[in-house]
Amino acid sequence: MNDRTDAGGNPGPEQPGPEPTGPEHTGQPGQGAADGLARRAAAGFHRTEDGQVDVLRTVGGVRGLAESIVPGVVFLSAFTATQALNPSLVAALAVAAAFTVARLAQRTPLTQALAGLAGVVVCALVARSTGEAKDYYVPGFYTNAAYGTAMLLSIAVRWPFMGLVFGFIRGEGTHWRGDRRRQRAYAAATWAIVAVFAARLAVQLPLYFADQVQALGAARLVMGLPLYAMGLWLAWLISRPVAAAEGPRV
Repeated sequence: MNDRTDAGGNPGPEQPGPEPTGPEHTGQPGQGAADGLARRAAAGFHRTEDGQVDVLRTVGGVRGLAESIVPGVVFLSAFTATQALNPSLVAALAVAAAFTVARLAQRTPLTQALAGLAGVVVCALVARSTGEAKDYYVPGFYTNAAYGTAMLLSIAVRWPFMGLVFGFIRGEGTHWRGDRRRQRAYAAATWAIVAVFAARLAVQLPLYFADQVQALGAARLVMGLPLYAMGLWLAWLISRPVAAAEGPRV
């Protein structure tokens, strides 16, 4: 989930986390489907060798950060310098396309670059259709609202999304749902990510309605992947298992 997926929320690397192991993953009735859902939810999230969440790798590494941030920087810089919408849109599209071409030439996975290009195309189309530079940022409002709502629903039905993701990465699968403390911890972790989406809307919507394009663009950049990465790290800490009487958990 990023600002593009934001424009939402937020694309990431292509490899899933480790397979769950241990005696609790022995194929209890109905557990296979639930673990399969957790596996898909956790795709793209990574751990470091010391067992912490690898935030940089999860958001795509340095290259992924560049693919997410640079087109927006180029659009904002070009529009600030020229006050001309069309050249600014062309510049942003050219940069996003260049990232995709570079991946094609190097034969590296295209997922994140294509997601970035698609996000820029959608934003450019919206802005071009209205002739307003501020509307470049409108798709991000909808994606933030959609992701935030989905996270809230996952909490409401007691399947907090970050439990699916982190439970798989930690080898808990979905068995944390049988432990009220773990369920509460993962609900709190999901609330941390909801707070990221809510903060974006709370800060950026007033700037949009006040026609503050430069301030809106700057807020979008700062509150994009950097804020998401911070929220992800906080969610990981909040949901960290505590040592039980019978010994530490994974």
